[in-house]
Amino acid sequence: MDSTSSDRAGPPPQQPPTPVKIVIAGGFGVGKTTLVGAVSEIDPLTTEATMTSASAGVDDLSALPNKTTTTVAMDFGRITLDSDLILYLFGAPGQDRFWFMWDDLCRGAIGAVVLVDTRRLGDCFAAVDYFEQRELPFVVAINCFDGVQVHAIEDVREALMVPPHIPVLVCDARKRRSAKTTLIELVRHALVRATAAMGSTNGDARTSPSMDAYRPTTRQ
Repeated sequence: MDSTSSDRAGPPPQQPPTPVKIVIAGGFGVGKTTLVGAVSEIDPLTTEATMTSASAGVDDLSALPNKTTTTVAMDFGRITLDSDLILYLFGAPGQDRFWFMWDDLCRGAIGAVVLVDTRRLGDCFAAVDYFEQRELPFVVAINCFDGVQVHAIEDVREALMVPPHIPVLVCDARKRRSAKTTLIELVRHALVRATAAMGSTNGDARTSPSMDAYRPTTRQ
C-alpha cells in the first residue's frame, strides 16, 4: 500500500536561530574586552592597540597600573543561548575620544550591558545616561575585580541613580558562567521592555542622541 503524503513528509524544517545584537559598554578599563572574550564561543575579534605616551594625561591609569592596551574600535563575539537564539556581542570603546562610534555600534541592538568598576564609578555615568536617553534597555553589571564584591548592589544603584526597574547585578567578567548569566538577564529585561512597548499606544518616533550629549558631568 502506498504511503500517504503525510507519511512521506519528514519533520518540519528547523527554523534558523534569531540573531540578536547586544552592546557591552562602560568606562575605560572596566572589563568589556575580557567579558566578550570569556563568553564568546568563537575566537573574539578585538581591536586592542598598545597604549603609548600619547595617552599620557588623557587616560587615567591610576587604578589600572598594569593596563598596556586599549580598545580603539570594538570587540566582537558570539554566543548561542538556545537553539533559536544567538547573541552577537559588540564591545564599545570606553574613552570619550571614541564616543563618536557609539551610535553606529548601538544601531539595531536590543539592549546593552553597562560594566561598572566601583573604584571609578564616574567613568560609567556617561554610558548610563546614554542608554537612558536613548531608551535602550540595559542592565548594570558590577565587575568584581579579583573576585571581590566591595560594595552592596543597592549602594551602587543609589550612587549611579539607577531607577528600580533597571537590573543591577554582580558579575565576574573573567568567568564564562557569570558573563553568560549577565547576558541572560539583559535578554529577559529587554523582552519585558518589548512586551510593555507592544501594549503601549505611543507610536511616536524617537531619535537617537549622539554620545557627545552625555558627559559624566551630567551626574553629581
